[in-house]
Amino acid sequence: MRRPHIRSRHLAIALAVTTAATLAAGSAVAAPSSPTAPSAAAPSPVDAARAAAYAHSATTGVGAQDTLKATDTLIDPDGSRHVRFVRTHRGMPVLGGDLVLHLGADSSYQGVTRAARHQVEPSATGPKLSGRQAAAKAASAAQGTAGEPRLVVDARDGRSTLAYEVQVDGSRADAAGGARTVVVDATTGQVLSNVPVNEPFLSPSVLHTLQQRGERLTPRTAAAATPPAPHRPATGRYPAPATGTGASLFVGAVPLSTTQTAKNAYVLRDASRGNTETRDAGGKELNSFLAGKPLTSGTNRWGNGTTADRATAAVDAQFGITSTLDFYKKTFGRKGIKNDGAGAHALVHFGTNVGNAYWSSDCGCMLYGDGDGKLFGKPLVVLDVTGHELTHGVVDATANLQPTRVDDEGRQYGEPGALNESLADIFGSAVEFAANNPKNPPNYLIGEKLGLPQKFLRRLDKPSLDKLEGAVDYWSKDTHDTEVHAGSGVSSHAFYLLAEGSGSRTAGGVAYDSPTYDGAKVTGIGRDKAVAIFYRALTRYMVSTTDFHDARTATLQAAKDLYGAGSTAYRTVDRAWAAVNVTAANAPRR
Repeated sequence: MRRPHIRSRHLAIALAVTTAATLAAGSAVAAPSSPTAPSAAAPSPVDAARAAAYAHSATTGVGAQDTLKATDTLIDPDGSRHVRFVRTHRGMPVLGGDLVLHLGADSSYQGVTRAARHQVEPSATGPKLSGRQAAAKAASAAQGTAGEPRLVVDARDGRSTLAYEVQVDGSRADAAGGARTVVVDATTGQVLSNVPVNEPFLSPSVLHTLQQRGERLTPRTAAAATPPAPHRPATGRYPAPATGTGASLFVGAVPLSTTQTAKNAYVLRDASRGNTETRDAGGKELNSFLAGKPLTSGTNRWGNGTTADRATAAVDAQFGITSTLDFYKKTFGRKGIKNDGAGAHALVHFGTNVGNAYWSSDCGCMLYGDGDGKLFGKPLVVLDVTGHELTHGVVDATANLQPTRVDDEGRQYGEPGALNESLADIFGSAVEFAANNPKNPPNYLIGEKLGLPQKFLRRLDKPSLDKLEGAVDYWSKDTHDTEVHAGSGVSSHAFYLLAEGSGSRTAGGVAYDSPTYDGAKVTGIGRDKAVAIFYRALTRYMVSTTDFHDARTATLQAAKDLYGAGSTAYRTVDRAWAAVNVTAANAPRR
């Protein structure tokens, strides 16, 4: 995850209009303002939300020296608005200062979701360390070359600390793209956080375990196919949209929307999806998409189904990205990863002997390694890997969920980070179901095509069957500091129970048998409703510090919004979380 934030235990979802059941779920409720008199020129949702944040500072925590920048605005069919803000304090970015303002259709204040409750006011009037000293400490901690430091306020974990944030490139401590973000206390020089910029699919724990076992893993490969002749545009003007075909490693022969640049010249760029494009990194660890080499063809036929053709991996990458974009647009109306209409990018053949795949926020693209030749013998361009990683981009653009800490080996810990991994698995699986590719049948398994001996990397129905990462089925007090991929099992399991219910079943050729903490049965409401509830919760009611109990509250509110407080969906959300031992009764004290 990019720039992880240390979690505060004080997230609040304050909603003025709520039910007793929602109150029992642990949300903090703030009284709404009186509707304002109509005016000739109504303020924009952002301006109205910003004004409400200052007017209701007792519940929003926004002070006179804070400035709010909107990063997302969502308007519901009933006119309700949800405006997400990041803040600066006296001109300095606030880490962990994000919040979402909720307004009614008449712009009246309805409540706030905030990452931390305390006021942001650093005790130090100025830094004792110079920027140069902070950069040196950051470079030493991350073992690389420090960039320009910037002063920030670190409001994470209940702090309000003046600090420097420094990006360090070429980190020898980092295996995920060579860049780390380091935060240094501007008074004491203490390193407050030191985290990788890029989000890898495979955790250091998994890679270490596989290396210790000495396993050589090779993903399954689809047979090469002979694609039909490509469609040629009628117009003689270029560039022009075209339809080609690709022979992939994992999804068989697939159609590809491409761009024709001359009579017999095509580039792997999809103008119909915001110029989504895949390029060749040429074996270099590039963090700039434009530095990659465009993939071109004289026939509009791409790849041959084997790694002998460099374009084959690009076929899988492009198909995976467009499938993910299509899922988010068709299901939620989301236009691109950041909901700004822009497409997504990918760099295949990233680095040398890289057995991983990454989402890079700095690059704004997917980075795919070709495998390390030992653990993974093929590029990691699998469909659910792409759906998982691009969902990290969606989380980045919305709740920006962050782990609570990262150890020296790069392992990430804490419930917000685990929830991030879980959502990536949930929506990565949903991308598979939406694509419904016969060569890659949809299921609730993650990474089943990676060739692992346990036949999957993670799974949603009974996460503890994942022995590589030691995933857990249920919440406990220990989950607060569990490695994020292991801890992700709690919310992934809750989602599966909400969608499919408990007990044994076979679907899509996969046998599932999902248990519950208390042994009581859960009857699912269906995947479509479950996905809708989790997406709404993510985009409207989660922030960077959301933990599992906060996620319970968020999904209850989302279910209430969509289906009503008395609905079967609402009651099943409550039941699904209880089935993984997340209840109002055992919520940690805030």
